[in-house]
Amino acid sequence: MPELPEVETTRAGLAPHLLGRSVTGVTLRRPDLRWPIPAEVAETLPGQRILDVRRRAKYLLVDTAPGSALLHLGMSGMLRVLPPETPPGPHDHVDLRLDSGRVLRFTDPRRFGCLLWQPAGDTHPLLRELGPEPLSDAFDGRHLFLRSRGRSAPVKAFLMDQAVVVGVGNIYAAESLFHAGISPLRAAGSVSPARYGRLAEAVKAILARAIARGGTTLRDFLSPDGAPGYFEQELWVYGRGGEPCRTCGARLREATIGQRASVWCGRCQR
Repeated sequence: MPELPEVETTRAGLAPHLLGRSVTGVTLRRPDLRWPIPAEVAETLPGQRILDVRRRAKYLLVDTAPGSALLHLGMSGMLRVLPPETPPGPHDHVDLRLDSGRVLRFTDPRRFGCLLWQPAGDTHPLLRELGPEPLSDAFDGRHLFLRSRGRSAPVKAFLMDQAVVVGVGNIYAAESLFHAGISPLRAAGSVSPARYGRLAEAVKAILARAIARGGTTLRDFLSPDGAPGYFEQELWVYGRGGEPCRTCGARLREATIGQRASVWCGRCQR
């Protein structure tokens, strides 16, 4: 699944093609993705000027005066800006036609993504209970420490809780915990303020670096120009179970935590 850096890479790639453009038409090749596509998408978007392209957690918002198209890429979704004559494939479910003559096309083979509508001045229910953005000033070690009080869940599951902080998925949680020297198995409530400070700093640094390098190359992810991300080569633990730790040489451990595969170094992470 595309994580925050991949979604931010998509946002940054799309923005120059969308900002200030008007939507001249909408083509829906099916009525639903993960959920039904609201009527407002086809009825309200045409004729509207795109005012902004934003990201909240792993959602993209295409803002217009009456409201925003709310998109999630799901497991395998992709957004691309294409010439209008590009024939749609079997998984090309939505086109937004632009006054530039180009088309914003939403491709989603598994249909785990979504296209919803958020009226202007409102917050969609999917966004209301989300925690702070990890790269914002609202996210720091103190925030993690206060939210973790009384929590017995593994710290990795705690870090991936979208009500605690948004957008830190499996890849970046594993990498951040490694760089902070914290075992993913440790109870969230047992981590000290100082160690949470290191963890928050690691999350910010790793996400910022991943964004700068275009995200992490996943099997199904491509950025809007069709190029893969370039962060995979820098992964220290994710996907490397059984391999030697690049810091101490110990064999990396692997287990399932919160229904997600987790890899860590039992010597470097305590």
